[in-house]
Amino acid sequence: MKLKNLKPPRLKQGDTIGIVAPASHFDLEKFNKGIDLLESMGFNTSVPEKLFNKKGYFAGSDLERAEMVNRYFADTTIKAIMCARGGYGSIRILSLLDYKTIQKNPKIFVGFSDVSALLSTLYSRCRLVTFHGPTVTTLGNSDQKTKDSLLSMITSGEKPEIAMESGITIQPGSASGPVLGGNLTTLCHLLGTRFQPDFKSCILFLEDRGEAPYRIDRMLSQMKLAGCFNSLAGLILGNFKDCGDTDDSIRIADDIFKDNKIPMLAGLEVGHGKRNLSIPTGLNATFNADLKVLAFNEPATTG
Repeated sequence: MKLKNLKPPRLKQGDTIGIVAPASHFDLEKFNKGIDLLESMGFNTSVPEKLFNKKGYFAGSDLERAEMVNRYFADTTIKAIMCARGGYGSIRILSLLDYKTIQKNPKIFVGFSDVSALLSTLYSRCRLVTFHGPTVTTLGNSDQKTKDSLLSMITSGEKPEIAMESGITIQPGSASGPVLGGNLTTLCHLLGTRFQPDFKSCILFLEDRGEAPYRIDRMLSQMKLAGCFNSLAGLILGNFKDCGDTDDSIRIADDIFKDNKIPMLAGLEVGHGKRNLSIPTGLNATFNADLKVLAFNEPATTG
């Protein structure tokens, strides 16, 4: 039986955001700056003691990191969950999450980069609409549009619309479908697992950092050979920071997807830069590569 999308309740002033660390440990100064910003927006924050644990390059053991996520989804006093940092490690806790409890308690869940593994899986397992957006440690140093975008997404009842004025049309056309995606490397590493995402009839957005152009090509080629892009509705490229020139990612995408005949655009301001706009993942939208607009068909949250 196909599950219906679950949209989380929107936040109000005074609501509490629970902070989790599903992957790497983090810089305390950047973390505190992000917490101060969330509280200046009018929210309370809940920070578990185990958030500051370290085990190698992880923020504690797999079980400890998974328990933070499970605990905050189960806790009715927590109205949203935001990740402290990406890095690496989210993939290791996917089998430890309590998806039944998560499905019964839909909440705003925000993060990006390595957290893409969680965003993808929360949608595929629970049909929960999540938010590809800043982490606590990136929020403090982000630009005003990033901050405004996050606040609007989690508190507004309006239908989100993202205009990409400086976008570059790779292939013209328009398409509709649920918007999915995130970090290319992270999503590629889900291939062959029981958490492999299904992008059929979806508008896919991708971003990455620090990957040479040939590695971007290799990952996209692998996903194509695995059938990930069969029946894809559209493609939007985000920020590929330190991945060669912008022309490189455009050239690679144009080559990989030349037989798909789908609308494609580069220039979505998401990823590892000062600007990282919040994107509701799993929410239906219409994408027009000629007008350079991604318009969602409904609000991202419920009243």
